[in-house]
Amino acid sequence: MAIKLVVFDIAGTTLRDEDYVAKAFRNAFTRNGYEVSLQETYPYMGVKKIVAVNALLAKIGGRIADAGTIHTDFTEEMMDFYLYDPSVMALPYAEEVFQQLKEHNIRIALNTGFPRIIADAIINRLQWRQKGWVDDMIASDEVEYGRPQPLMIEELMRRAGVTDPAEVAKIGDTEVDVNEGRNAGCGLVVAVTTGAYSAEQLVAYDPDFVLPDLSSLLPLILSRD
Repeated sequence: MAIKLVVFDIAGTTLRDEDYVAKAFRNAFTRNGYEVSLQETYPYMGVKKIVAVNALLAKIGGRIADAGTIHTDFTEEMMDFYLYDPSVMALPYAEEVFQQLKEHNIRIALNTGFPRIIADAIINRLQWRQKGWVDDMIASDEVEYGRPQPLMIEELMRRAGVTDPAEVAKIGDTEVDVNEGRNAGCGLVVAVTTGAYSAEQLVAYDPDFVLPDLSSLLPLILSRD
């Protein structure tokens, strides 16, 4: 069945992320008196951020009452980074793939574990809407449950008028991206190694394909015709 809607993750999938998110997440904990390693943050990449904060606090025996402050500190650091840091840029091949998909009249949407305020800052900085590439976007704080639950994809489908999940492709760089695509029943689930996880780690979650980057994505999508 032909793919009509492609749902991309943002950081680590279409947006360059050299541990920027993980470092900001760790820094937010450090500022609130919790020493966590960068490696301890990786399992929470792609997860709705307030959920991720609570989960890591529970794991390290922290005070749940600190979750709000940690989340605020994380959001503020990420906002400052995405608004002003010169290293903010699209990953290689991301914009080329966007253009190719539009030429084939395939709808493009983004979803993310970030809150909407951060997602908007990124998209405005890169001007992906203004360039006509991104048709829609949804953030984890716009649904009751973020990844790996399928609510964000289901809402994007509703807005796009796509009723069959077999006509949707999900592209991401984390375990929860893959599981989100599976839980939504997507016709194609592709993982990329440009973000938080290695190929070996991603294979364990059973995506349809694991790619080193987005350069070979279009043939996979068109092959579903």
